[in-house]
Amino acid sequence: MHHREVETTAEYVARFETGADWREEIEDLARAEDVEAGWFTALGAVQDAEVWFYDQDDTEYKSVSFDEPLEVAACVGNVSLLDGDVFAHTHVVLSRPSGQALAGHLDSATVWAGECHLRAFAEPLERSHDEATDLDLWL
Repeated sequence: MHHREVETTAEYVARFETGADWREEIEDLARAEDVEAGWFTALGAVQDAEVWFYDQDDTEYKSVSFDEPLEVAACVGNVSLLDGDVFAHTHVVLSRPSGQALAGHLDSATVWAGECHLRAFAEPLERSHDEATDLDLWL
């Protein structure tokens, strides 16, 4: 296990703009406040979504798109640097009107309404390639 202690420096709350991209709103908040590492939670609703699932055998993401209104029942993730830019690693649980849950790595979604809490860390976290998983992970 790789680990280190982190110190928090600030906490922010934000309301996403209707029609914006969900993950980009998180990244824009981080850039606006100069946050290069942090943890976030969010909730709300989206008009559509593209969710990824990482296939461990093929070591690649598989994409599935939903062109329908969905509730964001839970959204959690972290902010770090990837190739020198802010990246919001975002996982989400979405629900249909029937209550059916859809979950995975959120690549993109069009905001209907969204609220976010971001806790900033003092020191940046940077992602780099991990040979064992073929993923970009924290150092």
